[in-house]
Amino acid sequence: MIAMNAFHLKIVTPDGLSYDGEALRLTVRTTVGDLGIMAGHVDLVTSLGMGRASVVTQDGTRYAACIGGMLSVRKDLVTLVATTFEWAEDIDTDRALASQERANQVLQSKSASQMDLKLAEARLKRALVRESVAHTTERKS
Repeated sequence: MIAMNAFHLKIVTPDGLSYDGEALRLTVRTTVGDLGIMAGHVDLVTSLGMGRASVVTQDGTRYAACIGGMLSVRKDLVTLVATTFEWAEDIDTDRALASQERANQVLQSKSASQMDLKLAEARLKRALVRESVAHTTERKS
């Protein structure tokens, strides 16, 4: 088995610090597709999309719903600044389902404005990401 090198990863949100430590691999959804980061990755800055993130450490893999923000990769530090970053075990699936139902009601409404439809579509996508991440962890348990 080949030993993997670690890099320093810092994950921050408007609510504060979500992670600050060593990681072996980070996988996130950017606005143009999934991106995997390992030690020695070329420097880059990219915008984040909406999807599942995974952080691999010596202790195992953790999953999160990561929605919007920026990712910066430098030689000594990878910084993920997310609009929303929720570890799978912290996701309130009942709340995600309720949000999905509300969004679907608006999307099926004949009287919804274009703005209401766009907001409902975004709400639905966020809810689906959260549900998917939460269920991924449940299947692995």
